[in-house]
Parts: sequence; structure tokens; C-alpha cells
Amino acid sequence: MKGKRKWIWTGSIIAAFAAAVAVFLIMLQIERNMLADYEKGAIYIASREIPRGMLLTEENAGDYLEARELDISCIPETALVDSTRIAGKYAVVSIEKGVLLTEGMFEEISRVTQDMREPVIAGFRAEDLSQVVGGVLRAGDRVHIYVVTQEGEARLVWPDVFVEQVFDSGGKTISNEDSTASAQRFNVYLDKEDVEEFYSRLAGSSLRIVKVCGG
Repeated sequence: MKGKRKWIWTGSIIAAFAAAVAVFLIMLQIERNMLADYEKGAIYIASREIPRGMLLTEENAGDYLEARELDISCIPETALVDSTRIAGKYAVVSIEKGVLLTEGMFEEISRVTQDMREPVIAGFRAEDLSQVVGGVLRAGDRVHIYVVTQEGEARLVWPDVFVEQVFDSGGKTISNEDSTASAQRFNVYLDKEDVEEFYSRLAGSSLRIVKVCGG
């Protein structure tokens, strides 16, 4: 009788253990099936801060982009999924580290010149003007250029001029990540038909520059 009870008790334990294993395997399979239902997609995030106006190229993109995988349902339609799509584009806003990147955060240089008949790059020095926004201009900034008349009135002549590149006094390019260097030389986009007047006004010391804030 004792042996029979022991056998029943042992059998019960074995049966309970087998049932537990079966439940575990079923739950594991359910979990696998649920995970399989979620399709993954590759996106890019900012691996470091991308300053406003920073031009991304095939050479430097790897310094600023990091690939990540997300559930495809969490990826917005405008998410950056191909790093080559922003080569040759500049950041229109400052982008913090870790931000999921979208194509709308970047813009083609051609958008800057699309309304110009014959776009050219005009250069000038800080000493050519009485003031150039304290040397804080960086590539990608927009400026309004005013002409000061003999009567002392300021007239806006060239609005939203795009700053293509800035340099220090030695001619070295100043990176957008450098917030301390004082810009002393500047390249801006102008329409060719405006260049003659621009340099004539510049020689007459009648130009003033105002930085467009925001963005």
C-alpha cells in the first residue's frame, strides 16, 4: 500500500513537471510568433549634435549618423532610412544627439539658388563692413543685407542671403561646431546680376548685415 502511494505521488510530480514544461514551451512559441509579427526596419539617428547649417557629405556622414532598428510601425514615413539621401545637403535646424532623423531636417543647396538666374558665390571680409554680426556667422546662416543711404536711412536690398562658408583671419574654414572662433571672411550666394552693385556698395561702406534668427 505504501509503495502504491509512493508511486502515485511520484507519478503526480512527474505529470505536474511535464505539464509545466509543456506550458512553458507553448508560451515560448507564442512569444516567438508574436515577435515574428513585428517587422523591423532600419533608420538613422544623430550620433552627435548636428549644428544648423552643417553640410553632410559622403565623407563625414558616418561621423554624425548611426543606424538603428525599430519596429516598422514606429518609423515615420519621412524617417531617414538611406544615409546617401542626405549627402550634399545641409541641416536646416540644429539636431540634438539621439534624435531620429527625417529627410525634412535637411535641404539641398539647390533650394537656396532655385530663384536665381545665375547663382554665384561672392566673398567679402569683415573689414569691408563696419560690422558683421560680431563674427558669429556660420555656414548655413541667413542674413539680410541693407544699404544705408546718404540721408542715413537703411534700405533692405538683399533679403535672406545664404552664407555658404566662413573663415578665420588666416583663411581657415570655421566649422559649425566651433562657436567661439570669430568669422572674418565670408562667402555668400548672390545672383550674378547683383554682384556689381554689391561690390560697389561694399567699396562705399554703405552695406550693413543683419543675421536672421530662428530655425
